[in-house]
Amino acid sequence: MLYLIGLGLNEKSLSKEAIEIIKRCKKVYLEDYTVDFPYTHQALIDEIGKKFVTADREKVESLEIVDEAKKMDVALLVYGSPLTATTHITLIEEAILSGIKYRIINNASVLDGIAETGLQVYKFGKITSLPEWKKSYEPDSFMEIVKENQSIKAHTLLLVDIGLDIKKAIEQLEKAAKKHNFKLFKLIICQALGTKKQKIIYKDLEKIKEFTNVQKPYCIIIPGELHFMEKKMLEEFS
Repeated sequence: MLYLIGLGLNEKSLSKEAIEIIKRCKKVYLEDYTVDFPYTHQALIDEIGKKFVTADREKVESLEIVDEAKKMDVALLVYGSPLTATTHITLIEEAILSGIKYRIINNASVLDGIAETGLQVYKFGKITSLPEWKKSYEPDSFMEIVKENQSIKAHTLLLVDIGLDIKKAIEQLEKAAKKHNFKLFKLIICQALGTKKQKIIYKDLEKIKEFTNVQKPYCIIIPGELHFMEKKMLEEFS
């Protein structure tokens, strides 16, 4: 059987059911290529009481894990919720085609955590990603999603590429916004939501630049039109 298990937002977020499943699986993998973990691998091992093997993108996308599940119980641990923050639906499709049983053990993701900003979750538009730029490649199409969301007065959640520090992320965002003739006002930075390191910052662009020590993982929110209750809550983080 194949299990896709969400880890939630901190190392203590696993349910009793999830831990029981992990302990009886013959093989346990940790997907580690989509997020900067807010805790160490050892902290997770201490919680589940079992060692695991890290699985990079090549390992997961090769579908080898599904092949192994034909012979034994296999678990893939995914930060957040397994089918929300990142899409592993291909594994499920392959399991169905191969006649392999599977189960999804859901958990909290960044989509749950951002509600602590006071923004109403149903007022978020399309989610987009802020990729790390290279010397010869500076993709800025994410700004089209931001503009589309703004056109319907919706908030935008920007998921930041793994390894991209806050200083560089803000520089890229500012450059992309200028190229797309979009004016950036106040931004929200959410650091390590759901952990003891959690921090929510609500400042204008110039003030945000002063926060160079934001820890990973973090995300950026570009607010749309704010309800008065949203404004009131956000001011607590300003």
